[in-house]
Amino acid sequence: MSKKHISLIGVNHKSTPLEVREKIALTGGYEEALNRLRDEQAHEFYLLSTCNRVELIWVTEDTAKTTPNMLRFLFGEAVAPEKWDSYSYVYHNQEAVNHLFKVAASLDSLVVGEAQILGQIKEAYRYASQFGCTGPLLNKLLHKSFSVAKRVRSETGIGSAAVSISSAAVELARKIFGNLGDKKVLLIGAGEMAELAAEHLLGQGAESITVANRTLSRAVDLAHRFNGRACSLEELDEQIETVDIIVSSTGSSELIIRSDDVRPLMRVRRNRPLFFIDIAVPRDLDPELNEIENVFLYDIDDLSQVVEMNRCEREKEAVKAERIVEEETLKFTKWQDGLTITPTISALRKKADTISSSEVSKTLAKMDLSESDRQKVEKLAHAITAKMLHDPLRFLKSESCRKGDDSKIDMVRTVFGLENDDADS
Repeated sequence: MSKKHISLIGVNHKSTPLEVREKIALTGGYEEALNRLRDEQAHEFYLLSTCNRVELIWVTEDTAKTTPNMLRFLFGEAVAPEKWDSYSYVYHNQEAVNHLFKVAASLDSLVVGEAQILGQIKEAYRYASQFGCTGPLLNKLLHKSFSVAKRVRSETGIGSAAVSISSAAVELARKIFGNLGDKKVLLIGAGEMAELAAEHLLGQGAESITVANRTLSRAVDLAHRFNGRACSLEELDEQIETVDIIVSSTGSSELIIRSDDVRPLMRVRRNRPLFFIDIAVPRDLDPELNEIENVFLYDIDDLSQVVEMNRCEREKEAVKAERIVEEETLKFTKWQDGLTITPTISALRKKADTISSSEVSKTLAKMDLSESDRQKVEKLAHAITAKMLHDPLRFLKSESCRKGDDSKIDMVRTVFGLENDDADS
């Protein structure tokens, strides 16, 4: 009875440069790739492809034979065979399970704690399941990876702290305003980080976005992307009277908004809070804006400090998450090992009971005993069988048989002739 092994190979942002990853990333869709994988002699298989990683997981009885085939499938003609080992990682059984759980929990991501990877794993599994590529073992493994990720999210704060400039800006805005549902955003300039901040703010429910830019056509294009409206820089005073959050990222060498411009506008606003985010270098916004009541100004250094503090906090939470992953890996590995041990225990008990019952029946057929005496003989035979099986069963249930070494289980099956029984049945 051969054990089915879980194997995993892959490339990611740590092991493989972008110019190699982009050559082997999935381009033709999951269906085509999964259909090609059917020829690789795997009982079950699964493929994950994202911008930062491509990974294959499969179930086999012969890892030595299937692993080179899977590496060939992964790299194809894009990478010379002599470079496969340097660009990839290969894990089997417990190491493979542990790696998958870390990936699902976002401990192996470029940004630790990001939530996107779990959705990508679920999408890849949906395709593998839909096309009949997974079976009992991978179904169990992948569903377990989902629950491990959920447990990490609920028991740690790994995903709660912002670790990018744009997400830090949104985090600060929520601290000031609470709910962003009715807030209006003014985006000044067309800097990439300001755009990202605007996207994050809209993602958190901001009501609308207005784009102001020196070149009005550029403002119109950007506003269209955000389903907002455009205005010129000359209209800034009018906009400041009505908006709640201002994100500025221009290439100007001079200040765009000064404190003296804003102070009189606060009376028009009836002192409603006004949040400025300055992501420009050199700065667009007057540092003295912070001296105005109910005006909050954060520049890129302030945001960087928030990011660094949050990154340190995530690293602390990642340690807790690692412990959860290790615990769940051991649980799954014990369950997997039981798939080989349990049938052996059942077969051993069945053979002993069959022999005992057969010999008792033959003996009782030659004797004239009362029903009470017959039951005593049967009970005696059962007790002898149980005592004879005690040590072999204890050996099979011991940790030494649960460490992935099938030779000991195979030895028990050979000694008691269980392989022959399987062939006969």
